[in-house]
Amino acid sequence: MRLALSGIACLLFVPASRPERFEKACAASPEGIVIDLEDAVPPADKCTAREAVIAFLRQERPGRPVLVRINPLSTRAGLDDLAAIADGALRPAGLFLAKVEAARDIEIVRGHLPAPLPLLAAIETAAGMKAAGEIAAALGPDGALGFGGADFAVDLGAEFTWEALYAGRAAIVQAAAIGRIGCFDVPHLGIGDQESLAAEVARVRAMGFTGKLAIHPSQVETIRDGFRPTAEEIARARRIVDALDTAGGGAVSLDGKMIDPPVAQAARRTLVRAGELATSVKQES
Repeated sequence: MRLALSGIACLLFVPASRPERFEKACAASPEGIVIDLEDAVPPADKCTAREAVIAFLRQERPGRPVLVRINPLSTRAGLDDLAAIADGALRPAGLFLAKVEAARDIEIVRGHLPAPLPLLAAIETAAGMKAAGEIAAALGPDGALGFGGADFAVDLGAEFTWEALYAGRAAIVQAAAIGRIGCFDVPHLGIGDQESLAAEVARVRAMGFTGKLAIHPSQVETIRDGFRPTAEEIARARRIVDALDTAGGGAVSLDGKMIDPPVAQAARRTLVRAGELATSVKQES
């Protein structure tokens, strides 16, 4: 079955230069990992790291999607990454594309794929943000946007704070919504600070993000828990859907509040999200 990124709440990064961590990362992140050939690998180690990823992906990977973040196509390393994919040597479940700035970047990658793959496009620059809507449309239904907040802040000359990045986050969510695809928030840099991470997950989920990237195994379950609807949210969503279905549409009153079709649509989305996460949990056992 082809991977659909919109149904994933958390993907864990692991450096391509640390192949001894690949298996551990898979065990720690049930929904999938991203092996990073870009920022996490020094230029002198790119070729060796790529070969390590190729060797790892030749093995069977039961139940753990493995994406690969390739280098930007404006670099020699990025062209080498793409050549390895085109030749069939590098065969991930999906690709994480760094610093995407135009829909054309998506078209170039897709034109070199031996078979269709879901693509996660990272928006990390002002130029990429300006074209986010076109990029989202080019990704197709299995794709997703990712917010590269750290690089985006540098490109703007802004601080890496919630306030400074709020507009960027909102633009990512809006572009993803127009494209009907998922979107992942930037990793939380405070490793070990679960309280701060949980608070940030709650905020980005409320904004409309469908997932968040992780940079340490300890972050995975906090992120997944944060995106998983609570029992109370699921129960209320069922009541909302049932109430509107019973009324045959229009608007009804429930617990003293008006319930109309947009509210019911949000409730159905909660139930779909709960079902997707429940399915992924069942596959772990």
